[in-house]
Amino acid sequence: MSIFLNPKTSFLTLLFFSFSTLIAHAIVPQNETFKFVNSGDLGDFIVEYGGDYRMISIFNAPFQVGFYNTTPNAFTLALRIGLQRSEQLFRWVWEANRGNPVGENGTFSLGADGNLVLANADGRIVWQTNTSNKGVVAFRLLSNGNMVLIDAKGKFVWQSFDHPTDTLLVDQYLKPNGPSKLVSRLSEKENVDGPYSLVLEPKGLALYYKSTNSPRPIKYWFSSSWFSFEKGSLENVTLKSDPESFEYGFDFFVANSTTSGSSIIGRPVNNSTLTYLRLGIDGNIKFHTYFLDVRSGVWKVTYTLFDEDEDEGECQLPERCGKFGLCEDNQCVGCPLENGIFGWSNKCNAKPLGGVCKASEFHYYKIEGVEHYMSKYTTGDSVSEDACGNKCTKDCKCVGYFYHKDNSRCWKAYDLQTLTKVENTTHVGFIKVPNK
Repeated sequence: MSIFLNPKTSFLTLLFFSFSTLIAHAIVPQNETFKFVNSGDLGDFIVEYGGDYRMISIFNAPFQVGFYNTTPNAFTLALRIGLQRSEQLFRWVWEANRGNPVGENGTFSLGADGNLVLANADGRIVWQTNTSNKGVVAFRLLSNGNMVLIDAKGKFVWQSFDHPTDTLLVDQYLKPNGPSKLVSRLSEKENVDGPYSLVLEPKGLALYYKSTNSPRPIKYWFSSSWFSFEKGSLENVTLKSDPESFEYGFDFFVANSTTSGSSIIGRPVNNSTLTYLRLGIDGNIKFHTYFLDVRSGVWKVTYTLFDEDEDEGECQLPERCGKFGLCEDNQCVGCPLENGIFGWSNKCNAKPLGGVCKASEFHYYKIEGVEHYMSKYTTGDSVSEDACGNKCTKDCKCVGYFYHKDNSRCWKAYDLQTLTKVENTTHVGFIKVPNK
């Protein structure tokens, strides 16, 4: 068999491979490329977190892209929801470079290669989509707030909905694993990742808390009543809002199945199309809805997960009572120290161990009728009370342990923080303190 092709076949083969290469390395048309520089006058209105901002001309009402900061010369590229001259509406609902700011004269650009890039003035790349030579021909900001890079067929090569920060918009979704999770902001002024995360698990949504002392995130809530299905695991959940009934909640789909469903979370009394879900700095989930009246538009919280009027109370929030405190009926009611329970204040703290590790160097004191926030949604170990104590004693990072005598369950704690006061005195806590 000849290994040579005739000239006509060779030409067609070369043309085919050339065309395929052109598609794979599509060039963004010049009129679709852009470069915005973070410079010039700052905005006039009050925005979320009280920062300074500069908006750019990427706009699709009510969304607009811009730079903002909460500390000088540390700008985040973000998506804002809001309309001009309505100060209460300006909220940041997506961020590209949280924790890695750009300075003055930083640039946001889409080059001919199809890569979306945020860089400092010296050219150092701070954030990018890694979409060079993947067929991108244009960038679009859609009406639902999704920012997308599309190919010649209109398919999404990259989309911001795959990479949420602390907020879910209507039509945005969460998927298992990967970057598709919400992570709280640390504080109003510190724009870095906080300790809380909302993730999708096989049977529902879960909230986790990760402190500097704990080796892994601790689950403190699970959506056991939000999704109803018998078999399989969730493939995704999507935030939905019905403009006719004003209801909002989630649509969900089960992997490898035709099973789907919806879960209604709230029913505001006005148009809920402009609704978003926010994982707050305190680890609470809230739904924010825009209400329009004759004077101005305002955002109102229309649902709070941990609330005195809901199934979950604020005592379940890990940091509700700071570094240490007893919580009852959504209030911090006491500071449970070794020599008694005192009035709670922000200064309430367990006696620091100061690097003490040997069993001869510390002891425990007992608190009856308390639960740690992790005991409600984690199963704990099935061991005796003595074995539970030994697990903490052998772990230098353990600051105490909690035990339920009625079902022999044990939880080892790496942080104390908020303890919930309960009537069941067989639910006890043991706090580790140094002998000196």
